Amino acid sequence: MTSTQLILVAAGLLAGSGVPGLFADRRARWGEWVAVIATSAAAIAGLLGALLPDAGPSLRMSWGLPWGRFDVAADAVSRVFLLPVFLIPALGTIYGLGYWSQLEHIANGRKLRFFYGLMPAAMAVVILARDGALFLMAWEVMAISAFFLVTTEDDKRETRKAGWVYFVATHVGTLSLFAMFAVLRLATGSFTLAPTDGAVLDPSISRAVFILAVAGFGLKAGLMPLHVWLPAAHANAPSHVSAVLSGVMLKMGIYGLVRITGLLPASPAWWGAMLVAAGAVSAVIGLVFALAQHDLKRLLAYSSIENIGIITVGLGLALLGRSANQPAWAALGLGGVILHVWNHCLFKPLLFFGAGSIQHGAGTRRIERLGGLARRMPRTTGLFLVGSIAICALPPLNGFVSELLIYLGLFRAVGAPGASQLATAAAVAALAFAGGLAAAVFAKLFGMAFLGEPRSDHAIHAHESPATMIGPMTVMAGLCVAIGMFPGITAPLIDRAVAVWWSPIGSQAPSVRGLAPFDWLPFTSLVLLVLSGAGFLALRRALSPAPVQRPGTWDCGYGAPSPRMQYTGSSFGQLLGALFAWATCPRARRPRMGALFPKEARFRSNVPDIVLERAVLPLVRVAADFLRWARLLQQGQIQVYVLYILLTVLVLFISMYAV
Repeated sequence: MTSTQLILVAAGLLAGSGVPGLFADRRARWGEWVAVIATSAAAIAGLLGALLPDAGPSLRMSWGLPWGRFDVAADAVSRVFLLPVFLIPALGTIYGLGYWSQLEHIANGRKLRFFYGLMPAAMAVVILARDGALFLMAWEVMAISAFFLVTTEDDKRETRKAGWVYFVATHVGTLSLFAMFAVLRLATGSFTLAPTDGAVLDPSISRAVFILAVAGFGLKAGLMPLHVWLPAAHANAPSHVSAVLSGVMLKMGIYGLVRITGLLPASPAWWGAMLVAAGAVSAVIGLVFALAQHDLKRLLAYSSIENIGIITVGLGLALLGRSANQPAWAALGLGGVILHVWNHCLFKPLLFFGAGSIQHGAGTRRIERLGGLARRMPRTTGLFLVGSIAICALPPLNGFVSELLIYLGLFRAVGAPGASQLATAAAVAALAFAGGLAAAVFAKLFGMAFLGEPRSDHAIHAHESPATMIGPMTVMAGLCVAIGMFPGITAPLIDRAVAVWWSPIGSQAPSVRGLAPFDWLPFTSLVLLVLSGAGFLALRRALSPAPVQRPGTWDCGYGAPSPRMQYTGSSFGQLLGALFAWATCPRARRPRMGALFPKEARFRSNVPDIVLERAVLPLVRVAADFLRWARLLQQGQIQVYVLYILLTVLVLFISMYAV
């Protein structure tokens, strides 16, 4: 059995993992265990197939449809994106045993498990597809499955709203992909996804394909300002669903951009500059919105936009390398993209699993109602800290290594002449600033949630999560440490993927290992860990002298400070939030203190999603008012709809013969 066949078997196991549970009693738990066993087997088979060196020939067979065919293959680019597709859902299914058990979610547990297996199966087919028709079919199955997962708790109004925003956004993106494949079919005469040369695609066709690809895949990836569906969908979905949406599904948009740009002939410089600029904006503004959030999962959702921005900067750098015939830029840029895709697939699900653990143990996601969880949930605290350090790109964890590759490529490009110099220099500054913002965001999140005193009864009565939830988090935290300490183990897979993407140029792509300091990073990381541990012990000893009797100071009548005297999430980020008020447009409800003895008052603030609420929804309302007359066509009678179909067919026949 070839690796491609093994991957297809794994995809079939995933797709069928939730089917037996549909026939189980609503209070029976055996359907959960069947799903765990099937997804675990799929993960073993899929990871083995993705790591095997011999892919074998592509599998091609015709079908009864008038266009396209079943054509799948696994090259090096496919393999690097298949790894998280099989790993993260398997860990999420185990996590769901404790977080979303059937006994506690009788109404929707079976539905969730069915689509939880179907969605990654469709992703695997998307990655393997070498035919545009098959790609779009699998893409649509993935999109519909995600919709039903986002709306798992469809009895909640906010969840239904988030689901429909996602549904509309994803189908706008799908329409862009339909147009992209139609343009490719018109130019090449085939739906086959294969490299093309300049003789087949003239610059105008290539430009149209690229713009449509950025629109369609950018919507799926959540690139600003195409991110409108992402924050609400991630916040309202169950946490292990959010982990797969953010950690895996967003990367399907990145995969699509990598695949399509690798098939097109050498790109003009403005393609790369455009992606670099869009990625830099997404990285900074995504974190600005994250800093202003009060909901734990919405904060993590906006930080996903930041990481998608970092990945997009790397891809833009790779395209600049292709346009300038600089293989080192392309190798470092695309190498950073691949490694950051893996890293984000580890630390972001770890953080979403941590958010689910907090919600499971404390019963709330509101940051202002948490605090002091380090004493009550020590294992969750330690694992969440690992994810927070990794996402801030601090050594010696994995986020540092992938961003280092992108930085090295940008520094090489900054010294080159032309328009790329301005774009890459601005990107360096933007990524550096985003790094500082990320540290502020996760200092706020970790400090407000785990440190200090409990701010509500939710935090006071919080409890640790079961082993089925802690175990998957431990695996991901261990992988974050392993890649950060020994990044050289990823170099062979990255080099093969870069070579496949660069191959249409005709020259040899350099090895990432030869361009990045992978060899001395383990030693440096070990020294850093030893020095950090020694410094921590010395500081702890210095701050723990022998007990001394000290008199109390004047406390203004507050002998026992209350939790209300602590920083809140809003006050912690007030200074940085005020600097970017022009972008976030915060809404605040301030109390008026007019009387001599004022009554109890509260301050409330929130930051809406500006693109969705100030641009998209008003346009939708205008369009709905303009098309109000079209509702006359909805008569609710089958015979009328059959007449519509007949008239449409007649119009098509007439237009065919007229042409």
